[in-house]
Amino acid sequence: MARAIDGTKRKNRRVKILKLTKGFRGRRGTNYKAAKDALTKALDHAYVDRRDNKANFRKLWIARINAAVRDEGMSYSRFIDGCNKAGITLNRKALSNMAIEDPTAFKAVVEAAKNALKA
Repeated sequence: MARAIDGTKRKNRRVKILKLTKGFRGRRGTNYKAAKDALTKALDHAYVDRRDNKANFRKLWIARINAAVRDEGMSYSRFIDGCNKAGITLNRKALSNMAIEDPTAFKAVVEAAKNALKA
């Protein structure tokens, strides 16, 4: 019996890789050998970047809170210290959204933080 070289398992594995690399530039999307390397690298970056994404959002929230708090005449670090002393347990995402969507409520939180620092 003849040996099947171009069997379905081999073809299916290659097709799966090429399907995942659809849209990659140049040979990386059409040539199996290049696509395999490109896919490995892309998946590695995706894994790392999912974790980096969390840090990037935290930086964004802190920058937004800092900008809003400085309008009230306070620094970010003093504001967070005041929130901790006042027992305000809102996270940075919530504070950032509050600063953008509901400035009056955010001003109340800033006042509470200022009062906690004075006491």
